[in-house]
Amino acid sequence: MHLSRIEEDAGLSGKSLNRPGLRAAIEQIEGGLAGALFVAKLDRLSRSLLDFAALMQRSRNRGWSIVALDLGVDTSTPQGEMMASVMASFAQFERRLIGLRTKEALAVKRSQGVVLGRPRIVTSEVSDRISAMRAAGSSLRQIAAALNSLRIRPPRGGDRWQPNTVRRLLLRLGYSHTNRLASGPDFRYCRSAADQTHSQPSPR
Repeated sequence: MHLSRIEEDAGLSGKSLNRPGLRAAIEQIEGGLAGALFVAKLDRLSRSLLDFAALMQRSRNRGWSIVALDLGVDTSTPQGEMMASVMASFAQFERRLIGLRTKEALAVKRSQGVVLGRPRIVTSEVSDRISAMRAAGSSLRQIAAALNSLRIRPPRGGDRWQPNTVRRLLLRLGYSHTNRLASGPDFRYCRSAADQTHSQPSPR
């Protein structure tokens, strides 16, 4: 037995057969360079029973076979073809089970109020505006209302800024004690850690 060539689809799932390495390998086999497609693991070849059945039919029609090294399965024999079909069914079942569990976990997170997905990026212009308003004495509620009136979208899900959204952003920007300031300014804010340590209540 001679190994003609090695093709690899690093980082790509077996969910789809539309992969460059796999396409190249099949083209070489059907071009007469080899008589079989060897795969390290059957579930890395395909996790779709429909796709695998189509690939197996193609190999049968065109005179080449599939060999799964992890299972010792060779589809050139009836027994190997049956075993490959059974294992492909399990691979598809596993993929669908993982998908179902993922959906259920995401649904639980959403019911708990967890915002999923990537946060929107807050531009430096918006951050500077919020910092300036806070330094000028605006409350969290006032800042949120101003941002909403300007139709500036918040960093996470939803279309409106809330006082807590402003508070979290200010904390990331280096401000402290924002949890005390939902209704009005009680503290002066400084960016440096030293100034934060010695912040004092501002005169009313």
